[in-house]
Amino acid sequence: MKIVIIDYGMGNIHSVAKSIQVCGVEPIISNKKSEISSADKIVLPGVGAFDDAMLELKKLDLISVILRQVDCKKPFLGICLGMQLLLESSQEAEMNKGLGIIKGQVVKFNSAPGLKVPHMGWNDCKVVAKDCLLLSGISSGTQVYFCHSYYPQPSDKSVIAATSNYGGEFCCVLRQGNVYGVQFHPEKSQALGLKIIKNFVNLC
Repeated sequence: MKIVIIDYGMGNIHSVAKSIQVCGVEPIISNKKSEISSADKIVLPGVGAFDDAMLELKKLDLISVILRQVDCKKPFLGICLGMQLLLESSQEAEMNKGLGIIKGQVVKFNSAPGLKVPHMGWNDCKVVAKDCLLLSGISSGTQVYFCHSYYPQPSDKSVIAATSNYGGEFCCVLRQGNVYGVQFHPEKSQALGLKIIKNFVNLC
């Protein structure tokens, strides 16, 4: 099995790679279109700003190859900023649209007394899509690790697989066909995070 982690200079790549290794697969870290095209599964990590991330994907001419692999029904996982890029736009972005794979917008947490932004630390993951293979064996309410100021707000609520709560309920896992996104960091979420990574590795 060939799992490619897309390297566009914005991701927590080595931690993600290590978590996949622990699950029994040696991933390939690459920004080469040929490597991405020949992958069986693809991971798009991300840490940083939405505009910067889309700009780097454009510079590397990776947008069209990403969209083709999604159209080919290959399992695809976006992590944190990589999940946000799956949507059409972001309140953070001044210049660039997202990949538009999932309809909707990325929005910022509202500042409120006692609510620190960015949202950092452990929080509950409430499973709402019991048939989501990425969350197979995950108990609803188990804690995962977050570090973000923005979160996805999909137009079609049926793609929401799990939610969390930080000043209000927000989407933390998306699932649309072969495409998955997690707002938290599974590579930093200890045993639970490894279970989610292993579920992705085992997807058919």
